[in-house]
Amino acid sequence: AMHKDYSESVDALQRAVAVLKKQAHNRPQAALTQLTNLKKMSLIPQEAKNAIDLFLMQDQDFDPDGLAVAAPEASGYEFQSHGVIEMLEKLQDKFIDERTQLEKEEMNGKHAYDMLMQDLNAQIKQATADRDEKSEAKAKNLQSKADAEGDLKDTSDTRKADQVYLDDLTATCEQKAMDFESRQQLRAEELEAIAKAIEIISSGAVAGNAEKHLPSLAQVGSSLAQLRASGATRAPQQRASDFLKERAQHLNSRVLSALAVRVESDPFEKVKKMIKDLIVRLMEEANEEA
Repeated sequence: AMHKDYSESVDALQRAVAVLKKQAHNRPQAALTQLTNLKKMSLIPQEAKNAIDLFLMQDQDFDPDGLAVAAPEASGYEFQSHGVIEMLEKLQDKFIDERTQLEKEEMNGKHAYDMLMQDLNAQIKQATADRDEKSEAKAKNLQSKADAEGDLKDTSDTRKADQVYLDDLTATCEQKAMDFESRQQLRAEELEAIAKAIEIISSGAVAGNAEKHLPSLAQVGSSLAQLRASGATRAPQQRASDFLKERAQHLNSRVLSALAVRVESDPFEKVKKMIKDLIVRLMEEANEEA
């Protein structure tokens, strides 16, 4: 708005000065109209307006409101306008300088605005880049966390499965060890019962104190020798069969149970061979598992 006012004022001053200079000795209506228009300009200082009024009042035929009441004299009238022209030219130069200064300020303001906008745009761009970088880093961290949690779950599940397998394997091994001990103990007691049965058949009477340990091969051989030499009757076989049945029931031994039946029903020589074969088989099984 100020720039427009300065431009309009400069244009009006230029026109007024030009008209006044052309009519140095005459006072045409056009020059007087230009001066009247200048008084309406908001930028014209009051001192200049007063000078213009004074200048216009020198012409008695001119109406200050801009209307001529009589035609101006064509000649013989010297137009004293030098002071007014000088004043108007100074105002013109002043307005041009002020307009130029205003344009500079506007240019500087525009430049400052452009620099500010450039700086703000750079900040926005950098903030956007930082936000995108942080978002990407956050997404990577969330993905890494999800992967880690997945790996942890897989590891935990694998560990649980391994622990279950280990527990099952340990229980199986313990059970097998217990079964092995039970079988070893059963064979030892079966061999002990067979040795006692041999003594019963050989001597005809149950020994006073039962053997508590697995008989050696020498003891078994000695018992077999006694068995061959004795020629025992059916009564010792029956006692041996009863003893084996009792031990078979106590030990839950199918071997002793089957042997008791054979001792009771088979001839003596056949019983001896069967006992010998059974002792050998039991000792071989014990040695294989050991």
